[in-house]
Amino acid sequence: MLLLSNICLTGNKLAFFLLQAADQAAGGKEGQSATEDFSLWGMIQKMKWPALVVAVVLAIMSMYSIAVMVERWLTFNAARNQSRQFAPKVAAALRDNRIDEAIAISDRHKKSHLAMVVNAGLQEFQAHQASADIPGSTLDAARRALQRSTALKTAELKRGLSGLATIGSTAPFVGLLGTVIGIISAFQGMKQAEGTGISAVAGGISEALIETAFGLLVAIPAVWAFNIFTNKVEAFTIEMDNSSSELIDYFIKRRELK
Repeated sequence: MLLLSNICLTGNKLAFFLLQAADQAAGGKEGQSATEDFSLWGMIQKMKWPALVVAVVLAIMSMYSIAVMVERWLTFNAARNQSRQFAPKVAAALRDNRIDEAIAISDRHKKSHLAMVVNAGLQEFQAHQASADIPGSTLDAARRALQRSTALKTAELKRGLSGLATIGSTAPFVGLLGTVIGIISAFQGMKQAEGTGISAVAGGISEALIETAFGLLVAIPAVWAFNIFTNKVEAFTIEMDNSSSELIDYFIKRRELK
């Protein structure tokens, strides 16, 4: 990322150098340069179709990343809130050895990551208990069911995060592509107009500056969101592992009491 930042900075410096050179070349034509519109909308209007294509691609990447961010935020909030409600209820049911009630409670909290794991372990344990399997195989089967459900839920929680990582790493390069296109357009404008003023390079410079800024604007939130959501997934995975261990301990104690 540091190398990428240096590349983008170099592109911006080159664009500003072109702007300064065009100003000096304009000489006494200050009146003409004063009429140039360098507002955001004015620069967008000067963009040619290659730069517009890059801008559209960045806009699509931005909309996708925003959609993933909103969806993951709602999913993680629902998982956290339902897990806070689920944990004390299922603990009270298991203290009284009411496994059927604990399974029913798990079924009512479908968005909770803890409920999914506990439900899988309890159902597997109950199924082997009903078939009168030997105690060791019952515990092994429950442990495997807990591991499978943890892996499945972790994969579900990570859904969409790879897209954020891809956007965060590629959006600056896409913006840099637009910057290069803008600089090429600026050189072409200077050659065709033979240094007649800033209007000759205004379009190319505007493309170069806007595309770089747009690429970074898309990438920075995506990287932030990816890091935040990855930390949340890791925390949820630890909670599921802890719940699995506690449930196995419960099964062991229940077997010893019999």
